[in-house]
Amino acid sequence: MARWRQGSSTYRPLRVTERFRRVNFGTLEIEATIDDPKAYTKPFTAKQGLHLIPDSELLENICDENERSAPHLVGK
Repeated sequence: MARWRQGSSTYRPLRVTERFRRVNFGTLEIEATIDDPKAYTKPFTAKQGLHLIPDSELLENICDENERSAPHLVGK
C-alpha cells in the first residue's frame, strides 16, 4: 500500500496515467495510476467498471458539495 509522505508541496512531479478500455459491448473499464514520488512511497492504481444499461435514461453526474442552488440541478 502506498503511504503519504509529510511536507509535500503542490508543485511536484505528479504523473497521472488514465486508461479507458472497452472490455465488451456493455462494459467500460477506467484505470488511473497515480505516480507521485514526493507524496507517496510507490505508485498506486484505481479501477472502476461502468456497465451499459439499455433503454435507460442517461443521468448527469453533478458534484454539488458546496452548491447553494441544488433545487435547480435536479434532473427529471
